[in-house]
Amino acid sequence: MAEQDLAISYARNSQLIQQSGIQQLVLAHQSELAEVANVPCFFWGSLTDPLLTSKCLLTLSKVVRSSFGPIPPSLRDPIVSAGTNQIRFEGFSSCNGVYARLDLLEDAIDGEFIASGTTNVDFNEPMLNALNAVKKTEKMVLGVGSNEVAISTDKAKVTEKKVSLPPRWIKGLTSVQLYLAGMELQFELNKIQLIQLFQGIPKGNVKGEFYLTKRASRFVFSPISTGDAVRIGGIQRLRLLEGLLTYADKLLVYQEKGGESAAFVADFGKMRLTLALSPDSYRGFSGEGNVLENMIKAVPDEWIHAVNGLLKSNELFDPTMLSIEHDVDFDTMDTLSASLSSIGLLGYDLHSHQHYYRRLPFKMERILALNPRLKNAKKLVATAGVQFVKNTTDYIEARVEGSGVQHTVIIQGDKFQCTCNWFTNHQGKRGLCKHILAVKMLNG
Repeated sequence: MAEQDLAISYARNSQLIQQSGIQQLVLAHQSELAEVANVPCFFWGSLTDPLLTSKCLLTLSKVVRSSFGPIPPSLRDPIVSAGTNQIRFEGFSSCNGVYARLDLLEDAIDGEFIASGTTNVDFNEPMLNALNAVKKTEKMVLGVGSNEVAISTDKAKVTEKKVSLPPRWIKGLTSVQLYLAGMELQFELNKIQLIQLFQGIPKGNVKGEFYLTKRASRFVFSPISTGDAVRIGGIQRLRLLEGLLTYADKLLVYQEKGGESAAFVADFGKMRLTLALSPDSYRGFSGEGNVLENMIKAVPDEWIHAVNGLLKSNELFDPTMLSIEHDVDFDTMDTLSASLSSIGLLGYDLHSHQHYYRRLPFKMERILALNPRLKNAKKLVATAGVQFVKNTTDYIEARVEGSGVQHTVIIQGDKFQCTCNWFTNHQGKRGLCKHILAVKMLNG
């Protein structure tokens, strides 16, 4: 049965209009969560660098309207988290292989945070076209929501805008945070090195993988891997950053420990734009399965309520402090951090190397339902579909029911093996199969 898209309806459109000589960028917002959707305005204030902010938002719009796989491109609305003196925009390409986040830091904005929360925001063509015309000397106000009460009459009704968000888009917002949390800084490029590097991106739609490496004082792309190189699949996706090269102070390059996914952070001082790339153009973050292992143990409801009550959007999530205050083992807290991230309650900031709180604007049951392998694993457990042959501290062997056959699962330390087609085809690179998940569930 196909997963249904989430329908989002905006009561109005986002607009960039001029009033009294000042540009006002008013973003219409909507959430599946009623308590968030009912907030009229999250932030209202001035942008200290309207031109740079406009350029970054336009880059974000390029990401959310792009596609590098078989899925046709379409303009998908990003989400925005407002609170703790900063605003973060997040979005995905239509193919879910490129994730972008714009962090407007405290020095980038000067205004009032009326409420804290995460919500969908309307990106539309007229607003983006107006952003493209913003000049350096202009003054601009940003509103996440409207600071005025809009009254609709029979003669002047607002045209409701309806959009749909596919399940893979929502799933990607949880999956990508776990990849970011596993990344480490590899390279730091200054402005000159950055511009020189991007001049070396091969033209056209190049197939195969490339590697970013340093030769003397210069960074280059090469089809040949070296010991310290960063692997980049679908290198043409980096062209999404081209409009920002002359504005960035530096570029930070991160790579996931598995050596596949990579992230590029353009640092402008008062704001940062992160571009994360899945291993290849044909592989989206939403198709990755590392999120499932963190969902084996259900997060207690009291923890979800506690995090919602303790933290505001964008506030750093300090696991050490929470461990001490709530008498939770540090190892258990690491698992809980990954679990909270996998259900949309945490994002990950590469700059601070910490999770931050942001509750996705989607119902929890929707997020949990987006993982059929997890659902099937729970069914195997419920129907006694797992029989242990051997179960010791160092070695586990089990027979697990399949489609008309029994599969053998072996777990030895941190190594997993299953005789099913999923494991044979992907060798663990796309997450655990339902058979291994079921064994891990029963083994605690």
